[in-house]
Amino acid sequence: MPAGVAPVPLEWTPPALAQLGAQALAKTSFTLDRSMLEAASGLMGESDPETKAAIAKLDGVSVHVLRFANAAQADPGLEEAIRDGYHLPGWKHVVSASENGGGPVHDAKTDVWVVMDGVNLRGAVILVAGPKGVTLATVSGNLSPVDLLHLRGHFGIPRFDGGALTGDKDR
Repeated sequence: MPAGVAPVPLEWTPPALAQLGAQALAKTSFTLDRSMLEAASGLMGESDPETKAAIAKLDGVSVHVLRFANAAQADPGLEEAIRDGYHLPGWKHVVSASENGGGPVHDAKTDVWVVMDGVNLRGAVILVAGPKGVTLATVSGNLSPVDLLHLRGHFGIPRFDGGALTGDKDR
């Protein structure tokens, strides 16, 4: 992390996440610090050098997973309040994608916010909200936008579609 640049706090989440968590059937939360990520990276082998290089730039990862008994249980207003929680100075909304997976049980909406330090990311938040679950992942480090793409699907960071980060002027 460059001198004078504070890391993105892994502990902070919008208050609406805790409110939504009270409605969840199952909740899982964990935080991996730099030493835990280094240990996990060592177990990956040499098959994916780009991902290992991205992991080496991380300061930490925090993941919150909520699961609901049925599609009507999650309050969509609270999901929107989570999104609104990242309308803060310094945060930039870069991805908004909806996926229609063939019915309301498979529909999902993905959002990605980043905090920039010049051309690099100081951190990012990925929110994937579907009818029966919500996953919120926060990553902190000194990453390039491409590094974030390599981290999808690792350490609880949700996979989100798209090969590039694109701006969203509506958020």
